Amino acid sequence: MAIRDAVSADGTRIVYRVSGPETGRPLVLLHGWAGNLRCWGAAADDLAQRYRVIAVDLRGHGYSDDPGAGYDDPKAWAGDVAAVLAAEGIDSGAVLLGWSYGGIVATDYLATEGSAAVAGVIYCGATAHIGRGVPGAAPGPAMEKAIPGVFDEAAGRAVRAFAVFGNANTGPGDDKGPDAQRLFGGSLATPPAVRKALFYRTVDNTETLRSLDIPVLVLHGTEDPVVPVDNGRYIADNAPDVRASYWEGAQHGLFIEDRARFVAEVSAFIDALA
Repeated sequence: MAIRDAVSADGTRIVYRVSGPETGRPLVLLHGWAGNLRCWGAAADDLAQRYRVIAVDLRGHGYSDDPGAGYDDPKAWAGDVAAVLAAEGIDSGAVLLGWSYGGIVATDYLATEGSAAVAGVIYCGATAHIGRGVPGAAPGPAMEKAIPGVFDEAAGRAVRAFAVFGNANTGPGDDKGPDAQRLFGGSLATPPAVRKALFYRTVDNTETLRSLDIPVLVLHGTEDPVVPVDNGRYIADNAPDVRASYWEGAQHGLFIEDRARFVAEVSAFIDALA
């Protein structure tokens, strides 16, 4: 395992962690809003048994730089992913896996850079777009209830707002406490201004989805209160070559709620790629 960094086109330093066999297929993990590269927990370790797992800290999150700009620019997000791929010498065969907001980042990359370096894309509890009135981009009830408190600089108000998510990121279970605390801590560690900036953008990637020439996998919980399952269905309805797995009764953090199923479905998709 190694921690490395790359410099994006606008000078932003992007930190990422590489684990698994160097000869394995590259699997790039793009976390969600107010997350970091550690959010994947043991699922990343499981996947690294076979794949070259590259877990990225998105700009303004984790140990990556906060440039104070670029959060509303698809080309900036695309440049961050492109910089990581270039730093790792990857020009073909990669798989992008975006959780939640990470699905927007993955689609921004495909819209800007194309799919030459990518063999497939996975959307996990994700949306491909953002903005009021944009199809397939509606926030879920937990997200609506948490805003604007999650943008607040006052610690108490922010903590209470994040608590609205409840079990959404882990699913129920006494064994999920350490995962819940890791995700909760990562969210609070993300600067409030960054949390807010990510929501003040509008992008409709529908045409990008429709023009994709690579396989797509959609994984989505039917009871996701953060990113509604209809957003996942919108991706599945518009991508030409798509497989969809809707998890009955599951919520937002599928890789924690049922790690074994998540790893199995991701692995099956990757292994079927050319």
